[in-house]
Amino acid sequence: MTHYNHWFIRARLKTRQLLLLLALAEEGNIHRAAQVLNMSQPAASKLLKDLEDVLEVSLFERLPRGMRPTWYGETMIRHARVALASLNQAHDELQAAKTGQFGQVSIGAITAPALMLLPDAVQKVKADHPDLRVSLQIETSDVLIEKLNQNKLDILVARLFAQHDKSDLRYEALTDEPISAVARVGHPLLSAGKLTLPDMAGAAWIVPPAGSVLRHRFELMFQEVGLVAPVNVIETGALLFTTKMLQKSDMLSVVATDVARYYQAHDLMAIVPIDLPCQMEGFGIITRRDRLLSPAGEVMLRAIRATAQTLYGLEGAEGVAGVGPAT
Repeated sequence: MTHYNHWFIRARLKTRQLLLLLALAEEGNIHRAAQVLNMSQPAASKLLKDLEDVLEVSLFERLPRGMRPTWYGETMIRHARVALASLNQAHDELQAAKTGQFGQVSIGAITAPALMLLPDAVQKVKADHPDLRVSLQIETSDVLIEKLNQNKLDILVARLFAQHDKSDLRYEALTDEPISAVARVGHPLLSAGKLTLPDMAGAAWIVPPAGSVLRHRFELMFQEVGLVAPVNVIETGALLFTTKMLQKSDMLSVVATDVARYYQAHDLMAIVPIDLPCQMEGFGIITRRDRLLSPAGEVMLRAIRATAQTLYGLEGAEGVAGVGPAT
């Protein structure tokens, strides 16, 4: 017989205390947090004090004009956000089951797999489960991982970098990501034969925003051969703008090769004939080790793996970056 002796049972932890932690984190003020939760300020203060007494730590610094989470408070806020999101997900799954739906899954992806991998994977799932609700967000890896940690996404197809905390993440490598230079169809450089970087250093470029990994790699490839990185640039991460701007000018841009091939196949841009000494880190499937996927999530995960095996010619071996085989 299992004995449930968790601290939160002994402490009679209330969902209202978790909600109060989030409200305080957002509002920074006990009075406004109480208003948001439709309770009196004394009641909110008592809920917080009871929780701090049980944990034997201060969760918030009391400042002259508000409150600021302590390190302990940041920890509890992070876990409270996950716990409440999980409860909301449970409710959504129950409601879906009651109405005969299969459930829902939220996916996050960087651009290349969002364009080349996920459409086929989603199509497979929808063919078997037409009532399964799928949501997709396309963002940078940093943004996606933050949303995964907040329980706002279930599955990612993205990158893991050194600065990411990998302890609770499961990573399944899929493929590397080469980069191509692109231009409008009919651009003069397309008929210039084999090009080199000096041929392109003086061109006008549409480049990723400053601080991004690709922008760093782009500038570095010029500097490594003794060239000054292009200064006539437009900075944007918006692919639609980039595509339109290329069509209206003789500017160049750099995008993932898979993206470039897709747009070239539809005559929206052309790949410039040069082998760029520039490549992004590989990407893979990222999920949380400490959370179970819903049945809908499991179905989608299997479809992504199967599609990746066909697309990238791999077995989809599982592993956690820097940690070893996943368990």
